[in-house]
Amino acid sequence: MGDPHRVGIVGLGVISRAYLDTLADHPELRIVAVADLDADRSAAAAATLPDAEAMGVARLLDHPDVQTVLNLTIPAAHVEVSLAAIDAGKHVYVEKPLAVELPQGRTVLDRAASAGVRVGCAPDTVLGTGTQTARAAIDGGLIGRPLAASAVMVTPGHERWHPHPDFYYAPGGGPLLDMGPYYLSALIHLLGPVRAVTGTASRLRPERVIGNGPRLGQRVPVLVDTHVSGVLEHDSGVLSTITTSFDGVTTTAAPIEVHGETGTLAVPDPNYFAGEVRLCPLGGDGWQVLAPTAGYRDGARGLGLVDAVRADDTRAPRAGGDLALHVLDTMTGLLRSAAEGRRITLDTTVRRPAPVPLTPAGDWQGR
Repeated sequence: MGDPHRVGIVGLGVISRAYLDTLADHPELRIVAVADLDADRSAAAAATLPDAEAMGVARLLDHPDVQTVLNLTIPAAHVEVSLAAIDAGKHVYVEKPLAVELPQGRTVLDRAASAGVRVGCAPDTVLGTGTQTARAAIDGGLIGRPLAASAVMVTPGHERWHPHPDFYYAPGGGPLLDMGPYYLSALIHLLGPVRAVTGTASRLRPERVIGNGPRLGQRVPVLVDTHVSGVLEHDSGVLSTITTSFDGVTTTAAPIEVHGETGTLAVPDPNYFAGEVRLCPLGGDGWQVLAPTAGYRDGARGLGLVDAVRADDTRAPRAGGDLALHVLDTMTGLLRSAAEGRRITLDTTVRRPAPVPLTPAGDWQGR
């Protein structure tokens, strides 16, 4: 094993804790710098990391020891920070979504290609045993030719638990751009790229009330649609339906189901790395649980960065920028379709990322 890959983190909000739990002690990575608009927060994070120094964003981006910038800022800041890192010659791994608008996402990838650096993007949950075992089942012919799929995410909204939920209801937020990357990344891993979309959308109420933390009871304006449904036409001919909502209470629908000529597959929640994959074969005795046959075992946030660092000229990062751009194109296409009332043909495509063989936890954790 060579020298650890050196990482600087920009943005130390709620999500950063999950990344730090995975990456802080990883032998192939070393967090050498952290930055946040809140200096106290970056200082507190640095105090838990033996090799890290708290500093301002500009200094971190210019730091000679930082090879990759882990961009955990709010969605509206993703592009600004990613482009600044790329211009400084750094690789970038960014929280989802890649950008708020498709042209911005294109700019990030084009600038990275010109600079000779790589872009990776969450979610990496689809690299776990849940989605990857389902993919292996489909590719192995266990449901015959895939015909259709459905994806459903329904919650009453993040303001119930998040102390600062404003960005979920601002441009770049909403249930599709926030949660859609999990479901769409999974559908693309399972069934391949999307060629066209048709969407509808609505908004239940004009403001939300914060239900937790120091701003309890404060009202947040809702500036985006909070219920989005749509149909995806995959290149393969498969039709997928998707519903993402911050307006419902709950649902009994499977997070993802894939229907084929000879069977139906129930896929676990792509917001998590693992979970039961269930198969109901035509003419069989009902549902059966499939043992994990693919994916990184015991996956955790930050796994996509580890996978990207291990990528080389023979294999692209599995949570790479091309996939994130296609997911962004799919999401913005659905929203545009809803606004314009017509079917939208997408501008991008992507190769299905390489499948993940069944990989023990100790392997990807570097133990």
